[in-house]
Amino acid sequence: MDIEKIIAHAKSKAEVSQETPFGPETLVYKVAGKIFLFLSLDDFPNKISVKCKPDTAIELREKYDFVSGGYHLNKKHWNTIILKNNVNFEFILEQIDNSYYLVVNTLSKKLQ
Repeated sequence: MDIEKIIAHAKSKAEVSQETPFGPETLVYKVAGKIFLFLSLDDFPNKISVKCKPDTAIELREKYDFVSGGYHLNKKHWNTIILKNNVNFEFILEQIDNSYYLVVNTLSKKLQ
């Protein structure tokens, strides 16, 4: 899985910041100060955690063996995805996009 492309995709979103509040091994992406993506760099294969609607989160976990409840996160709203080689890259980007827009849609109209 091409981590650099995932990073570039996350950073390409409007008003996104990249931080490392948990150390250099975990990249955290925020929009307007709210997290939408965690990217673990010290695991192999790497993992991402993305925000999801509760029903969607459960549906994805049931459908894919590489998706589980958010690691150290509220499993109702977060999924962790193991970035195995057989995982469709477009699926990963779609989950990042969904997470980003889920957070953006909770912002006030002024911040949007």
